[in-house]
Amino acid sequence: MVVKKPDAALTRDQLIASYDGRIAKWRTPDDVVFVDAIALGATGKMQKNKLREQFKEHLID
Repeated sequence: MVVKKPDAALTRDQLIASYDGRIAKWRTPDDVVFVDAIALGATGKMQKNKLREQFKEHLID
């Protein structure tokens, strides 16, 4: 899940390509989903359970 800056012209492929040679290949994300906001809990941590529920139908091609 990625929240883009309002005027950013970043695509999924550009973002994934930016990891090439910077991190191990097996750590490179299989897919990227752009969202408007990520749910945060009271402590400021991401609420992964809400993200999993929201995107449970998302399939990787």
